[in-house]
Amino acid sequence: MADDHDDPGPAQYASPPCFMHELDPAFQPSMTDWSDVRRWRKAERERLIAARLAVSADTRAAMSQRIAEGLDRIIGGIDGRMVSLYWPFRGEPDLRPWMASINERGGRTALPIVIEKGQPLIFRAYRPGDRLEKGVWNIPIPAEGDPVLPDIVISPIVGIDPQNYRLGYGGGFFDRTLAAMPFKPLVIGVGYELQRIATIYPQPHDIPMDRIVTEAG
Repeated sequence: MADDHDDPGPAQYASPPCFMHELDPAFQPSMTDWSDVRRWRKAERERLIAARLAVSADTRAAMSQRIAEGLDRIIGGIDGRMVSLYWPFRGEPDLRPWMASINERGGRTALPIVIEKGQPLIFRAYRPGDRLEKGVWNIPIPAEGDPVLPDIVISPIVGIDPQNYRLGYGGGFFDRTLAAMPFKPLVIGVGYELQRIATIYPQPHDIPMDRIVTEAG
């Protein structure tokens, strides 16, 4: 699911040599002001995206395959269910082969679409081969079709904490979308183990994932 995409700059690690601040909450700064949290999230977002991009394409492809296998284990039978995925962006897990397999097994798939800044996303049905056009940030979106409501939402993460709170791209689209839906879908965050962090400093508007799947399971 797309959020506001900040440009992380060159694909290189931005962390200092000591990583204890990422592993132990005791090493995290104490922040209660939203402006402080927002600044921290921006820097952490840039660091995590750079780390993700530093992984080789072949390694990311192998990890994406393991993530797809983990999703199958969690979801189980897919026949008749609508799953929203995403078009991979800046090193996110590429689940397009799994998207094709969902349709082959009797499921249906959709992609999220940004309609307007500050507004919820909509979902439009898509299956491999349907016509695409460029959306916001030039991310491909289905060119036509009525909005749909997915039973399962697969959302890429930039970072994830032990309480399953997701660090996204900063636009707030994900939280607004879930809050606006008439029913609660199963929400699964997907990413790599390297994206685990001690906390995102969750705020009242943040909505945690139901489940998290990485290449480790």
